[in-house]
Amino acid sequence: MNTKFTYPVSYLLAIFSLFLIVISCNTNKKEKTDPQPPVAYENTKENKDDCNCSSSWFPHAQTPPPEEGKGSPFDTTSTTNCIFQQWAWQKFLWLTKPEGKKTVFENKLIQVSSLMIPVQPQLGQSLVLGDIHQAGSSGILKTNSQFNSSIQKSDTVYYSIHIDDTLKIAADYFKNAILEEIIPRNNSETFPVGSLELKVSWVKTSAIPADKLSEYYQTKAAIYENNKYTVQDVALLGMHVVGVVINHPEFIWATFEHNDMAPNYDWKTNTVSSTDEKLIFGKGNTSSINGIIWSGNQPKELNKAFTLFELGVPRTQGNDFMETSQKEPENYDNITKINSCVHSKLEDVWKNYFYNGGLWINTDGLSPKKQADTIRNLADTISHATKGSIARGSLNLANLTMETYTQTFQSDVHKINAGNLVNCFVCHNSENFNEDNAKSPLYLSHIFNGYLEHSTGKTLEEVNTLKTKEFNELFIQKE
Repeated sequence: MNTKFTYPVSYLLAIFSLFLIVISCNTNKKEKTDPQPPVAYENTKENKDDCNCSSSWFPHAQTPPPEEGKGSPFDTTSTTNCIFQQWAWQKFLWLTKPEGKKTVFENKLIQVSSLMIPVQPQLGQSLVLGDIHQAGSSGILKTNSQFNSSIQKSDTVYYSIHIDDTLKIAADYFKNAILEEIIPRNNSETFPVGSLELKVSWVKTSAIPADKLSEYYQTKAAIYENNKYTVQDVALLGMHVVGVVINHPEFIWATFEHNDMAPNYDWKTNTVSSTDEKLIFGKGNTSSINGIIWSGNQPKELNKAFTLFELGVPRTQGNDFMETSQKEPENYDNITKINSCVHSKLEDVWKNYFYNGGLWINTDGLSPKKQADTIRNLADTISHATKGSIARGSLNLANLTMETYTQTFQSDVHKINAGNLVNCFVCHNSENFNEDNAKSPLYLSHIFNGYLEHSTGKTLEEVNTLKTKEFNELFIQKE
C-alpha cells in the first residue's frame, strides 16, 4: 500500500515566516549594501596557507553545516578560490552525515520531480526512482556488464532530485507571484541564502561485485520499471550539490563521484585505458571520444564512458592547463589538496567518494542588485570560460554519471578550446524555457522553471519539449 507524502512539520511552520523574509529581502535588495570583511572557516595557519579541510568537520557523524550568510566567508568583497572548495566538501559531509539508518539529505530534504512536485513514497520507501534520462542529450547510462562478472548483466543508472524547505517555500512564493503578475516574468529576483538542490545518481547493487559493495553507500528504493514498483537495494554513484550563499545568487554548483567508476582521459597520449573492468568502462583502451557521445539510442562506443577533464579543469594537447578565465593550477591544486585532507580523516564509506570540482561566477564587490542584474543580463555569456569572463572554478564541470554525454559537443578533442568548453551555466542560465525568452536569476533552476511552466497548464512532455528545443538551439543547431 502506498504511503501518502506529507510535508515536514518544519516546512509547514516555516511557510509564513519565510514568505515574509523573501518579500523583505527582495524588496530591499535594490539598495546597495557592501559585503562585510571575510571570515575564515577556522582561524588556523593551516587553513590560511593551504586549501585544507577543517578539523571541526570531523568525525563525520558530527559535521556541522557550513556558514552561508552574514559573517560567513562569502560575506566579503574579495573571495578566494579556496572558500568555495571548502563550502562544497563541508556541505557534502553534512548532507551525508549519518542520521539514524539514513543520511541527513534523505531525512531532511524533500524528493521532487523535475517539475518540483513532491514525490510520494512507494511501497514504504521514501526514495523513489524512475528517472533514467540525462539532461540535454537524453542519454541513458548503462553499466558495464563485465564489472560484476558473476551475473554479466548491464544495469541502468537512475536519478533523484532533492530540495530543502528554504528553496521550496521561496519557489512557491515566486511561482504564485509571477502567475498573479505581482512579479513580471522578466525580473531580477533571486532565491534566498540557504536554498539547496541535489541531484543524485543511483544504480542497483546487483551491478556491483559483492567484494566491492562495501565501498558504496547503500540504501533501499522503490524503483519503477516494467510498469510497476519493486523494492531494490541501490548504491549511490554521484551527487550534485547546488546551493545559494550570500553574494552568490547564481548558486555554487559542486559535484561528487565515487572514485572508481571510470578512468580519466589522458591528454598526454590522447587515450583512455584501464587494466581492470570498471563500472562504466570496459577493460582495455580507446583513443576515441565516442564513448561520451550520445547518438540515436546509445553511445557511439559502448562501455567506454570516461571523464574528459580531471576535476573539470580544462587541458590542452600535451596536458598543459588551458588558458581560461580561471587561474590555474590554483583551482586544480586546491581541489586536490582538500580531497586529500578529507580522505585522510574520513573513516566511513564516504572516503570512497571525491569532490570533482565546483562552479560559480565572480561577484566580488558587486551589490546584491548588481549581482542579480549581471546574472540576468549575461544569459548568453555567463558560462564563458575565455580570458576576462566571469565564470570561476572548474570550467568544464561535469559529473561522470549525470553529464556523461554532455562533457563536450565537439566531435574531436582537437577541436576543444576555451571558446567551446561546456559547464553547468551553458544550460542553467537566466533565460527561461518558454518562447517568450523571459530572463531571471530564478530560471537558473531548471526545476523551478519546469514548476512555473507546469503551473500554467503544460504537461511534463510539453515542458521536456521546451527543454529539448532550448538544448538544440544551444548546441545541435550550432554544430
